[in-house]
Amino acid sequence: MSDRETLRLDFLKAAGLAGAARAPLPGDASTRRYERLTPAAGPTLMLMDQAPAAESPPCDPAWTPEQRRAAGWNAVARLSAGRIEAFAAVAAHLKRLGLSAPEIPTLDAPNGLAVLEDFGDALFARVIADGADETPLYLAAIEALAVLHAAGDPPETLRGPGGDWPMLTYDETALQGGADLFVEWLPRLDDRMAFDAAAVADWRGAWAPIVAAGARGASVMAHRDYHAENLIWLPERGGAARVGLIDFQDAVRAHPSWDLHSLLQDARRDVSPALEAQALDRYFALRPGVDRAAFMADYAGLAALNQARIIGIFARLIARDGKPRYRAFLPRMWRHLNANLEQPALAPVARWFDRHVPAEARA
Repeated sequence: MSDRETLRLDFLKAAGLAGAARAPLPGDASTRRYERLTPAAGPTLMLMDQAPAAESPPCDPAWTPEQRRAAGWNAVARLSAGRIEAFAAVAAHLKRLGLSAPEIPTLDAPNGLAVLEDFGDALFARVIADGADETPLYLAAIEALAVLHAAGDPPETLRGPGGDWPMLTYDETALQGGADLFVEWLPRLDDRMAFDAAAVADWRGAWAPIVAAGARGASVMAHRDYHAENLIWLPERGGAARVGLIDFQDAVRAHPSWDLHSLLQDARRDVSPALEAQALDRYFALRPGVDRAAFMADYAGLAALNQARIIGIFARLIARDGKPRYRAFLPRMWRHLNANLEQPALAPVARWFDRHVPAEARA
């Protein structure tokens, strides 16, 4: 038996769940693992397991960009490194806003273990695949975002049962660091491309106005992974609480468009242009004080940056981590990116792609 399994067993025993049946859930791209717990009596629960040693350190708010780059990817992108205390603190904040984050009856933050309320298996993507009308679900997800955004700038420090957690900003270092995954990893997947130092410098220059706009507009909490496989339909609840939120431990202060384009230009499933337009109309109806034209200019630029980032992540997962299933998502991401590059404000980025990425590689 591994040391980690011994920790899990001791944790479950202390939580009064030693006799619960344990069923592992399928893994994803992260180092977290989940198990569904079925006790002899009472509702099912979830075991969340994130070993702190499995990740590089999270970002210290006092670190300079140079210190962050030296500390590793989590610090560059201002990720939480999956820490349980981050999840618990964000969950507490979301619940204070009336949104549906899981209850956390038992927590061992130092060892990266938590027992969570089980929201069930009604992921948006699964419910839609089973025949549900997607429109009410997406409009409910927009309603939840409107509630989150109406709360405005989140506190500098979130208070949670695992301790305090800093609410960091998705700033220039994080945004550019994410975009740079594209030039770092795509050549390792596709040998038609090789980006020299001059090409990388031009890449950063082309993105600079978009990076600046994203950092300047960072004014709300962003879930950072808001899409149909991280949202659970809870129809017995009311309003925005019908949207069950999970996997939000990497939440940061960011531009309010971030979660919108993550949802509506999804890497994993197609969202029709008509539904995207309807969802955006609903968002602006709920947020009438927002300058729609300025917002949408940032939306297109940050969506394109995020798509370049995700292509880089998928290239890394395939080339380094031996996870070929992510290749199936690449054509959709290229379609989104190519469409956004048609926006006039993205002309410098589009010219960079025309010079350095063959058209046949962008499909």
